[in-house]
Amino acid sequence: MEFEGKQVIITGPAKGMGRAITLAFAREKARLMLAGRDTQAIEPVAAEARALGAEARVVKLDMTRDADVRAAVQGLGRIDVLVNVAGVSGPFNKTMWEHTEEEYDGVMDVNVKGIFFLMKHVLPVMVRQKSGSIVNIGGTYGLQGKDFRSVYSASKWALRGLTKSAALEAGPYGIAVNLVIPGSVEGPRFENVLNATAKRVNRTYDEVRGFYESNCALRRISTDDDIANATLFMASSKARNVTGQELVVDAGSVLMSYPPTMPPR
Repeated sequence: MEFEGKQVIITGPAKGMGRAITLAFAREKARLMLAGRDTQAIEPVAAEARALGAEARVVKLDMTRDADVRAAVQGLGRIDVLVNVAGVSGPFNKTMWEHTEEEYDGVMDVNVKGIFFLMKHVLPVMVRQKSGSIVNIGGTYGLQGKDFRSVYSASKWALRGLTKSAALEAGPYGIAVNLVIPGSVEGPRFENVLNATAKRVNRTYDEVRGFYESNCALRRISTDDDIANATLFMASSKARNVTGQELVVDAGSVLMSYPPTMPPR
């Protein structure tokens, strides 16, 4: 119960790994601020958290607006943990030169600028209290790039830079800033990737799924709970001397020497 009574902010808590991370902290009896645009989608998760004994407050937040983020953070007093889960995928089947400006801005605004705003306003609170932990959720395409996912990949590379730079600046105040990097994770977003890839390369769903599994050393796809467990560890005192680091939770996909793209039939 290390996080009992601790103030934890989680963005993007409504579904998938965001929900799993929320419930992991709820089991620890944390005081949760669950932030996102769609409060109706967040409320059921907040109810689950409360049933586990945690305090859970839902806050409507457009993280791409600096003033909105500042207002959400003001008045919280102490902030012990910030977990930035919220993110968007962007198109699944476009080359870099096919993207529109609106698509580019839509991905970068949430995946980079929004997280920058959260850290910008949370870090001064942590600096004053001389403690705290920030865990950002990245992606393996920020380690190796990915065709047909250029803008999403670029956003995850940028997030690595933000995380490492913030770790250097916040470290003297006892604040850890780290990155959990999921590979493919079971759920609707991964299903969309599989279906879009199957259509693009003229393969069946099962063929594409098998290809993704075979590109993992452990031959399996991660679950939301795998990401939640890693996040809880990185925010905890067990990782007290870890900062500016990347914990990759991908069943070993970035280790493999297989071609990164399934060839068309």
